[in-house]
Amino acid sequence: MLMRMYMRWCERNDYKVVVVDLLEAEGGVKSVTLQVKGPYAYGYLKGEAGVHRLVRISPFDSQNRRHTSFTSVYASPVIDDEVEVNIDPSELRIDTYRAGGAGGQHVNKTDSAVRITHLKTGIVVACQNERSQHMNKALAMKILTSRLYEHYRVEQEKEHAQFAVEKKDISWGNQIRSYVFQPYTMVKDHRTNQQAGNIQGVMDGDITQFIEAYLKWANGEE
Repeated sequence: MLMRMYMRWCERNDYKVVVVDLLEAEGGVKSVTLQVKGPYAYGYLKGEAGVHRLVRISPFDSQNRRHTSFTSVYASPVIDDEVEVNIDPSELRIDTYRAGGAGGQHVNKTDSAVRITHLKTGIVVACQNERSQHMNKALAMKILTSRLYEHYRVEQEKEHAQFAVEKKDISWGNQIRSYVFQPYTMVKDHRTNQQAGNIQGVMDGDITQFIEAYLKWANGEE
């Protein structure tokens, strides 16, 4: 549902979005990596990082009981080629596997998909969208570079007490935003107190109000 929400937001704002890696699970998506291309894409979407909480009557529950679920969202910038991030090859584990899903003639026939694990930080990135293993590896390395850049930046900023307090709220079980379908309908951002009653509109990508409210809040504006 969040994947669709963000993709619809991209469509509304003329951003190009590409599904880099998708891992399906029973009844939905277990994890997905989206690459968003457009002016200030990271600047707008960085505030979406954190835990999102969903409350609804589960379509998979025959007794129609209300369920609460959580999804963690992570945002990192695409690093320009001019920015250098030193990556020690000995700290990488590179696995190849067969890409899944519908696609070209090589899908499920060759080990073209690539997963890279950075052993020092535990960061894992994967790519199966490109046509060859070489192209998937190149894109995965680019994503890893972005993730490491953001990781080290956050580690540096954790030295500041104010940042440490804010980051404490962005952890599993401490949601930044709630999407409530039952017993009432409301979307609420717990950082800015921005609310919307039209939950279907929000799930259709109408989240600019929350993005702008976060940016004002982060900059200390009313």
